[in-house]
Amino acid sequence: MLKRYKRELFIATGAGTLALVLGASAATLHSSGALFDLPLVGTWMRSPHSSSPPDALNLEPDASSTVLPLATLPSGERAEKLQAIAKDAPSLDQNRARYLLAIDLINQNRGGAALPLLQKLEQSYPVLAPYILVKRAQAYTASNQPQQANATWQQIVQQYPDHPIAAEALYALGKTNPQYWDQILQNFPAHPHAIEIAETRLAQNPNQPTLLLLLAKHGLYLKDIDLVLDRLVNDYSAQLTPEDWEAIAFGYWENQRYGSAGRAYGRSPQTPLNMYRTGRGAQLGKRTEDAIAAYQTLIQTFPDAPETGLALVRLGKLTKPTEAIAYLDQAINRFPDRAAEALLERAKILDELGSPQSASQARQSILTQYSKSDTAAELRWTLTEQRMQAGDFQSAWNLAQQIVKENPTSEYAPEAAFWIGKWQQQAGRTQEAKTAFEYVLMHYPESYYAWRSAVYLGWNVGDFTTVRQNLPQVVKPSQRSRLPAGSDTLRELYQLGQDADAWALWQTEFKNVRQPTVAEQFTDGLMRLGVGDNLDGIFMLSSLSNRELPKEKEEYASLKQQAGYWQSLYPFPFLNSIEQWSQQRQLNPLLVTALIRQESRFEPKIQSSAGAVGLMQVMPDTADWIAEQINLTDFDLNKPDDNLKLGTWYLNYTHEEYSNNSLFAVASYNAGPGNVADWIDRFGFSDPDLFVEQIPFPETKGYVESVFANYWNYLRLYNPEVSQQLARYSPNHATVSQKP
Repeated sequence: MLKRYKRELFIATGAGTLALVLGASAATLHSSGALFDLPLVGTWMRSPHSSSPPDALNLEPDASSTVLPLATLPSGERAEKLQAIAKDAPSLDQNRARYLLAIDLINQNRGGAALPLLQKLEQSYPVLAPYILVKRAQAYTASNQPQQANATWQQIVQQYPDHPIAAEALYALGKTNPQYWDQILQNFPAHPHAIEIAETRLAQNPNQPTLLLLLAKHGLYLKDIDLVLDRLVNDYSAQLTPEDWEAIAFGYWENQRYGSAGRAYGRSPQTPLNMYRTGRGAQLGKRTEDAIAAYQTLIQTFPDAPETGLALVRLGKLTKPTEAIAYLDQAINRFPDRAAEALLERAKILDELGSPQSASQARQSILTQYSKSDTAAELRWTLTEQRMQAGDFQSAWNLAQQIVKENPTSEYAPEAAFWIGKWQQQAGRTQEAKTAFEYVLMHYPESYYAWRSAVYLGWNVGDFTTVRQNLPQVVKPSQRSRLPAGSDTLRELYQLGQDADAWALWQTEFKNVRQPTVAEQFTDGLMRLGVGDNLDGIFMLSSLSNRELPKEKEEYASLKQQAGYWQSLYPFPFLNSIEQWSQQRQLNPLLVTALIRQESRFEPKIQSSAGAVGLMQVMPDTADWIAEQINLTDFDLNKPDDNLKLGTWYLNYTHEEYSNNSLFAVASYNAGPGNVADWIDRFGFSDPDLFVEQIPFPETKGYVESVFANYWNYLRLYNPEVSQQLARYSPNHATVSQKP
């Protein structure tokens, strides 16, 4: 599993005890009459999905267009329909059809046929006027008319000198006159062509710090950007300004080199965020004394900054107990949003100092004064497990109830609500269990526990023992979501499937890279996905959940209400190959897709620290063994088709090892068949949900839950039957129609 996306799960204490006492707890609660009666669906509260998104974050595409649904189809599949639309009366769709047909012809090296389609098109299609001129120049080149092409490139430079499209013209002209490339570096340093030029010139002469800085500021998506940052730090440190150090620090931070980032932030302009990251980078880099000093400097320099509250909590974890309590008390008294977290840390220290009563009072303060905080939810879940270990099932039940009521947006709420349903089921209270499972589907439709709830409600979603055999219908959206940020030109290019052009334009439009708005970050994620940067694209989309400001949380909640957000978060790269090899191995293609998303985020050439390679993260030794089994003599794990061939064979193998039990098969894929066999011997398998809770490897437990959460999300988003069932409880998650 990739470190950047590793799910940070809370591992409940006493999982083994949980398995032993569950039946008894249900019986005890039933006899006491203290079961938590969930209200009927529809009477809980106003659904968080009921309001309409603000216009700025409305992802709904233009449903009236006849061209946009054709935009992402292969040229051969759309040509006839586009030709018919292009002959219609003048309209926006006619312009779009002409533009796409011209592009297809140019790509087929039929520039002469494309030119009539582009004739005067910029006049009726002004939103893409500069791009139409680019296509005209490309059409002249494809039809062997270099003079006309050169004249058109010159026209673009003269007519649009400040528009990023000028970089395209300057790049073409610079192939014969390098001075044009100098203009790109000067005027459009964020444009992908500028990055390409800088790399080319550095390959010829690596001692050019100005070009290295250009890459550090604008080329963070490059594979070897770490080497660029290191060269600047090691070879040109004395020449760097504080602003340069800030750019380098941000680059290190984005690439998870936190120790190096902390050092660079220490030489950056003194802002609260930079000073906090100086300390945090040192802390993550195992330089504790440096971290303490940096946090103390932040507190002294910016005593009221939000970052100072977090620094005080960090100091509470790094310093000696008496000092730590003083720092934590400051956080509690001065920063209400950090008070609950500080109180919990204070309680831990008091326990260590032998003051259990004071520690208990601190924890009680969390539950009373900060009842709705995420820290209170974490504490309640910890206490739930402890009460169950002690046999106090009444208290455990009450705590789970409190999580659902007081902390409905916490990461523990779906699990708590699901287990309430399980406990109701154990006690024989069928209707109450049904209501609890429906609540999970209503409020947490994207969660792993929504899938488990759907299973217990009898939906046709596949259980651990039947997922493999399921062959669900998949209906993909006919067109892309609307972009919430960027120019009208960017939005039009994206809707038309012109991902390379959209990506290049976005690099110059996206100025707020270090602190993007919610809309900008979402748009950036889509741009990355469009050019195949699936790893960072999915990260940009998923990490929106980390926003802390109330306004940003509201905006993220608005995005989550819309199908476009979820469909972007769960894309279908390599769909044809996945379906082909899934069919050959008799595997559910959505399960394979779910596993690939977890393993590699659909990055075909990615390699883990352990050496696993490609889409399905196949280890080279394992690949060699599989190749012997199937008489495969030549393969390349970096090639998607070869990787899928070998990876699906191994997933089939793990299924066969465990009689097609997908829980064991997926766990084996991550931890190995030997470990899973050992866990079965140790824990038995009377209840699959308990088995998942008992998995002793935190990574494997999180892996299993993540893979099946992925599977469920693909199912609910793209399968009409499940989507329509879910719409009864969560209307905004009816994401596909019944028609393919």
